[in-house]
Amino acid sequence: MNWRVYILAAAAFSVGLVELIVGGILPVIADDLGITIASAGQLITVFALVYAISAPVLISMTAKVERKKLYLWALVIFTLGNIMTFFSTSFALVMIARVITAMSTALVVVLSLTITAKIVKPEHRAKAIGLVFMGISSSLVLGVPVGIFLTEAFGWRTVFLGIALLSFLSFLLISLLLEKMPVEKVVPLRDQVKSLASVKISTAHLVTLFMLAGHYVVYAYFTPFLEEAFGLEPLWVSVAYFIIGVASIGGNAFGGIMSDKLGSKRSILTVVSAFAIVLLLLPALTGYLVVFLLFAALWGGLSWALTPAMQNYLIQSAPETSDIQQSLNTSALQLGIAMGSFIGGLVLTFTGSIYTLPMFGAMLVLVALAFAFISLRQPSTEVASQ
Repeated sequence: MNWRVYILAAAAFSVGLVELIVGGILPVIADDLGITIASAGQLITVFALVYAISAPVLISMTAKVERKKLYLWALVIFTLGNIMTFFSTSFALVMIARVITAMSTALVVVLSLTITAKIVKPEHRAKAIGLVFMGISSSLVLGVPVGIFLTEAFGWRTVFLGIALLSFLSFLLISLLLEKMPVEKVVPLRDQVKSLASVKISTAHLVTLFMLAGHYVVYAYFTPFLEEAFGLEPLWVSVAYFIIGVASIGGNAFGGIMSDKLGSKRSILTVVSAFAIVLLLLPALTGYLVVFLLFAALWGGLSWALTPAMQNYLIQSAPETSDIQQSLNTSALQLGIAMGSFIGGLVLTFTGSIYTLPMFGAMLVLVALAFAFISLRQPSTEVASQ
């Protein structure tokens, strides 16, 4: 396998850190900027929403730009966005910086995946793409505990300065070690949207969207949940996030194995159903920290166990547009994060209780389950006819 894939995976990891790292330090950011925790949570919502929209739009708009050049420019803008966050003195400036970093992150991640597919031999392609995905997922789940630790030691702004340094190092490595990438044809945005005319495919993407929405209703506000439910100090909050993060990475691998053993359809139904049950049980376990953490680990694992089965299902259901569907499913995932963190903020605002979050999250996951049944009942021949 081409050793440059590891550089692309490392770059994807460095930019991926910025998305959810604020989740673990929301109370600190809110206190420093003089806003509510619910308002601070919208930093996650806006990032995910901009990311979801930017990924297909920016790739289509920059179709004629040489790929390495575009990659380097995206890293430069990402680095500047994080430096802007470091120097921001108001919530508005931080939000503007989040928009900048979301757009550049979307470009870097998509380019990492597309360039990886081009520089490796066909027989190594799946493994190479999986390595980049591991870099992305690792950054999403491990960024939070790292952010909590750095915030306690040096302050929350230093977190973004550290991310800027990592992205600058990625810029140097890509600049020196990656060859130029010729421009190839990119599927027009209208054709990507047209593929959603299939009920089987569109409802499959909605499964991902509502599953992640249900997850992030709770996960986006998990730090205040742990602080209120257990009175945990920041160190132990970081430990809790680390446990969930490791379980999430393991859940991704487990989801792939389960999909191979049970099939993608049965795996999707199993994961979504189990996820809803675990969410409903979380508030009842707040009197038992060890048991709660065990279920929280299960919760984290299940949150990523859906991805392999869903990707496999989309490839099987729409092989002629599989690349497009994987891109759109990533956007659906980001929209789910945006929806979940937004709804979680509304729930906190109107109920004033952190303990109501899992119930609302489970309700969204049940919507995902309903869409799963709709998608699975559709004949596969429908996709080919679109």
